[in-house]
Amino acid sequence: MSNNKNSVLVVEDNKDLLNLLDINLSDQGYLVHTAIDGLSAVELYESISPSLIILDLMLPKLDGLEVCKRIREKDRLVPILMLTAKAEEVDKVLGLELGADDYMTKPFSIRELLARVKAIFRRLDANQEVNNRLPEVLKYKHLELYPNLRKVVLKGQTLELTSKEYDLLLLFFSNPGKAFSREELLIEVWGYTYDGYSHTVNSHINRLRNKIEGDPSDPEYVKTVWGVGYRFAEIEEEETHA
Repeated sequence: MSNNKNSVLVVEDNKDLLNLLDINLSDQGYLVHTAIDGLSAVELYESISPSLIILDLMLPKLDGLEVCKRIREKDRLVPILMLTAKAEEVDKVLGLELGADDYMTKPFSIRELLARVKAIFRRLDANQEVNNRLPEVLKYKHLELYPNLRKVVLKGQTLELTSKEYDLLLLFFSNPGKAFSREELLIEVWGYTYDGYSHTVNSHINRLRNKIEGDPSDPEYVKTVWGVGYRFAEIEEEETHA
């Protein structure tokens, strides 16, 4: 985690757009660091440990997907917002598969991007407040979640979850049996919602299930509620606490 809780690393090879993002984010009070290629982005990330990364997909030296992959090998939790000029679904999903938390397709409005950034930082603060109210460990069957450590253990093995996968699991674990619609999950975990983003939730749920479920097609933890969305399994009170 960054020493400055509002530090943002912006990686964009279009210098005009980079400058525009730098000015607008700085005006909002964020400490902005910039990089114009993938290689310098990875080096800068390692030296400053930003709280948020805004990452263009098409970059010289290393593309955004490779940058995302390298950062995720070191840090599973720092939020990554990917920018892409490609509208194809496969590019968006691939970015999410490699650990991006969200994406925006160019051209986008600066106002919308600032709203996304604000939502991300609001979620980081909200997560800390939730952690302070929860017990040291949440348990159900073979799954354990440690809120203050942002750590998830399955059958004694620590799982590598992305920030949004963890946030989803924490929300489910904290509300056993409660059904959430995709729109509610977007609001709770991403901090915003609008049409066309239900696949973002679906992609993250599928990746989360692949990591925590013995049989993702017949899940015992994160269950589908047909016509509604998803819910966590019903947990007996004595099973939720250590």
